[in-house]
Amino acid sequence: MKPFYSQQVEVEEKVSFETLLGHKSELILFDDDFNTFDFVIDTLVELCDHSFEQAEQCTLLVHYKGKCAVKLGSKEELKPICSAMGDRGLTAQIA
Repeated sequence: MKPFYSQQVEVEEKVSFETLLGHKSELILFDDDFNTFDFVIDTLVELCDHSFEQAEQCTLLVHYKGKCAVKLGSKEELKPICSAMGDRGLTAQIA
């Protein structure tokens, strides 16, 4: 008979969401009163490689909630996309 204390015990390690995904930052798109839905959708498809449906959903979230995380990645990866959005008159920020 094995003593009780010699049984194997599995330890659960807590891992952050960012570690699991391998991402540290997100690109946030903010609502404005100037750009059309179609323009924002087209921009998300082109710059963020979204499908039409994904871009449409993000655009609706931006409109109704005021902002939406549209892309995850490293800051280095997100900087040129954020800059391109700004060049097109969109308001975006890396968080």
